[in-house]
Amino acid sequence: MRGYVNIPGSVDCNCCKVCGARPIIVLIKDIGYVVKCPVDDSHYRTHPGLIDINDWNIHNTNCINHAEEKSIFSFH
Repeated sequence: MRGYVNIPGSVDCNCCKVCGARPIIVLIKDIGYVVKCPVDDSHYRTHPGLIDINDWNIHNTNCINHAEEKSIFSFH
């Protein structure tokens, strides 16, 4: 097992505002889940608990290339 889950493209989720990567979901021991940048642990991560993509989106509103990221992960 990888230890993380990719967020499906059908979920509206902003990219990391620092590096532009699409976030992943990671289980932190028995504490809970975090949404975090897969590239660098020093980039923003949500507080452990339930999966909180809204919190991730609030803190990552200024993506490097949000339009391109939307077109890559859009199924429409």
